[in-house]
Amino acid sequence: MRRGHALTEAALFPPRRVFALVAAVVTLAASTTLANRVLPGWAYPVCGLVAALVLVMLGRAAGCSWPDLGLSQLRRPALAGLAGAASVAVVFGIALAVPSLRTVYQDGRVGDPDFGQLLWLTCGRILFGTVLIEEVAFRGVLPGLFGADDERWRWPPILCSAALFGLWHALPALAIGRNAAVHAVFGSTPAVVLQVLAMAAAGVAGIFLHWWRHLGRGVLASVIVHFTTNAGGLTLAVLVR
Repeated sequence: MRRGHALTEAALFPPRRVFALVAAVVTLAASTTLANRVLPGWAYPVCGLVAALVLVMLGRAAGCSWPDLGLSQLRRPALAGLAGAASVAVVFGIALAVPSLRTVYQDGRVGDPDFGQLLWLTCGRILFGTVLIEEVAFRGVLPGLFGADDERWRWPPILCSAALFGLWHALPALAIGRNAAVHAVFGSTPAVVLQVLAMAAAGVAGIFLHWWRHLGRGVLASVIVHFTTNAGGLTLAVLVR
C-alpha cells in the first residue's frame, strides 16, 4: 500500500510539474513585488497580463490540459459567473441600503477619482492587474499543477492554492487598516496582526472563488465574480464617499 501510494504521488508530481510549481511561485513573487513596489502605476495591468501568460505557458509545459487550467469552456463558466455576479450585487445592495453597513465602503485607499480615472481603475488595474492574474494563477494554473479536478472537489490542491493566494496578499494587506469598517473593529490591533488576518481572509476568499470556478467548470466564472466584487466595491466606495 505504501509503495502504491508513493507511485501515485510520483505520477501526480513528476519533475517537470515540480519545476513548473516552483517557477510559478517565483513568477508570482516577482510580479507582486514589481507591481506593488517597483513599476509605475500604468504598468500594473501590463505586469499582470504578462505574468498570466507566463503562468499558462508553465502549466501547459508541465503537461496540464486546457480543462486542467480551467480554460477550455466559455458558455458554462460565463453563465455561472453571471449568477455569481448577481449574488454579489444583491449583497452590495443590502449593505448599501443599511446605513450601519455603509462603513464597509469607506476606504482611505480609494481617493477621489473622476469618471475617467474610475474607468481606468476598474477596467485597467482591477481587471488585468488584479483579477486576471489572480484567477489564472490561483484558480487555474496552480490548482491544475497541484492536481485539482473539476469532476470532483479535491481539498488538498484547492487549499494549497488558497494558502498561496493568502500569501500573495502580503503587500496589499499592509493598507487594510485604512478601511473604515476594519479600523472601527480592529483599530487598536497591531498592523502585523491585521496583515495576517487579511491574508487569512484572502485565503478563505480563494476557496469561495474556486467554488465558482468548479461550478462553472472554468476560470471565467471566478473571473466574473472576482471582477464584480472588486470593481463593484470600488465603484460604490467612490459613490458613497
